[in-house]
Amino acid sequence: MGRGRHTLALARAGWQTFGVDISAGAVRNGASAAAAEGFVVLGWCADLTAHPLPRAGFDLIVVTRFLQRDLFPSIREAVVPGGSIVYETFTTAQRALGTGPRSADHLLEPGELRRLFEGFDVRFYEEVPSPEAVARIVARRSAARRSSSLKCSGGSDTLPGPAAPCDSSAW
Repeated sequence: MGRGRHTLALARAGWQTFGVDISAGAVRNGASAAAAEGFVVLGWCADLTAHPLPRAGFDLIVVTRFLQRDLFPSIREAVVPGGSIVYETFTTAQRALGTGPRSADHLLEPGELRRLFEGFDVRFYEEVPSPEAVARIVARRSAARRSSSLKCSGGSDTLPGPAAPCDSSAW
């Protein structure tokens, strides 16, 4: 969730938005920023390694400037069949720019992001060296039968649209 800029942008666009961060302050700040504009952003303060996202619970997942490789299986499973993932984070080429993350734990290798979403329909992919060295992907999970305990509606068979309210009682 970070500062909440993406959750707020999605809420402005009509999405029911749910942000996750390990920092309670980040969740509070993101939800407060949305509330100040009259939007509701649901927030969850959680360590996703201990408390993973629900399977097939989201029409769209957006992750930016964050890399924790052991979360990819649960991120892949958290998007509904037919849903999409937008992911952007730094690559090892960022080191040459002298700013941003430097640890291999927080930098993607060339082509790694595409490989992490193997089996998804890649709608867009790029790796750029500047002004920040990032890899970006928009990928759609193949549309199979939905079997989710978190009931969300909305969207389409291509890129999903705004979702209707979710039943969070499954949480």
